[in-house]
Amino acid sequence: MKESYLADAIDLTRVKRVLVIKLRHFGDVLLTSPVFTVLDAQIPGVEIDALVYAETAPMLEDHPAISLVHSLDRNWKEQGIIKQWQQELGLLKILQKRDYDLIIHLTEHARGARLVRRLKPAYAVAQSYPGKRGRWWRNSFTHTYRIPEKPRHTVEIHLDALRRLGIYPAAEDRRLLMKPGTAAENKTNELMHQHGLEQGKYLLVHPTSRWMFKGWTRQGFAKVLKQLHESGHKLVLTSAPDPVELEVIEQIMSEIGELPVVNLAGQLSLKELAAFIGQASCFIGLDSVPMHIAAAMNTPCVALFGPSNEKIWGPWQVKHRLLTKEYSCRPCGLDGCGNGKMSDCLMAITAEEVVTAVQKLLS
Repeated sequence: MKESYLADAIDLTRVKRVLVIKLRHFGDVLLTSPVFTVLDAQIPGVEIDALVYAETAPMLEDHPAISLVHSLDRNWKEQGIIKQWQQELGLLKILQKRDYDLIIHLTEHARGARLVRRLKPAYAVAQSYPGKRGRWWRNSFTHTYRIPEKPRHTVEIHLDALRRLGIYPAAEDRRLLMKPGTAAENKTNELMHQHGLEQGKYLLVHPTSRWMFKGWTRQGFAKVLKQLHESGHKLVLTSAPDPVELEVIEQIMSEIGELPVVNLAGQLSLKELAAFIGQASCFIGLDSVPMHIAAAMNTPCVALFGPSNEKIWGPWQVKHRLLTKEYSCRPCGLDGCGNGKMSDCLMAITAEEVVTAVQKLLS
C-alpha cells in the first residue's frame, strides 16, 4: 500500500466491499477492467462487485478480481411500468444486502448518484462536471475529481477515480483484462480444428463497427484480404450479428470471390470472439469493441481511426499500429462529415497502408 499525499484519502482498512458502476457500452465497460485489478491488488481481502447493463456483462464476467456482476436490463421498461418497478426494486434490495463501503461511479448517469444516496456507503467517488451538474450531484459523493481538458485515455480517466481516493495504480496493474471462459475456449478450439487454423498462424479481420461513421470502405477491406492472402496469411473474418454489419460482410465476400477466407461473421458470442482474437497473430479493424478486446487479449492490432480520438480510445498497452490521416478537422467526433455517416479522413487510408502496417507489426 502506497503512502497517500491526500488530506482526505480514504481509510482502506474500512473498505471491505466495493461497487463499481459503469452503465455504458461494451468497450467502455471493458476499459474499466484495470480498476478492479488495482482495487484487488491494494485492498487486502476486499470484495468487488460491478453494476453494468445486462448486455455488457460478458466484458467483466470471469474477471478474477470481481465477486459479482450485477446487471440492469434495459429491456425491463418494455415489460411495463409495474414489471420494471419490480425488477428495479429487486436489484436495489440485492445491492443493499451487499452493504458497500465504497462506490465508484464511472459515468455521468444520474442513476449512480441516486444509488449512492440509497446505499449510503462510507465513501463514494465520481467525476465532477462543472456547469453540467449542480449541488445535488456534488453532495451525492464524498469525493469528486476533474479530468484535464487535453485528451487523456479512458483507462486513465477511470483510474483517476482511484487516485482521488489515495489509491495509486501500479503500472503492471493497468492492463485490460478479459477472460473468455472455458466454454468459449472449447468452442473456439472446435472451430479452429474444423477450419484448419492453428494458434498464432492466422489474422483476424473485423471490418465493422456498430457506429457507421467509424467504418472504412468495403472495397478497401477486400483489397487488404486479397493482398494478405497473396502474402501467405490465413484469414478469419468476423462481425457482430447485426443485419447492417452482416450486409457489410456480404459485400466484402462478394468482392473477394473465391478467396479462402474463414467467414465467422455473426456466429460468435463476445466471449468466443475474445477467444478467437486471443489466438490470432494479429487483429485488423476499426475503433471498436473488438479492438479493445484485442488489447485485453494482448493480441497485436492494426486499427484505423478517423473521427474518434486515438489518445482517448486507442489500443491500450498492446503492440499496435494506428492508421490515421492528418486532416485539420480530425478528430472531430462527428457522425461522419456533415453528419453523413462517412468520414473522409478514414476513406483516405489506402489498402496498401493497412497491409504495410500489418507486415511491420508482424515483423
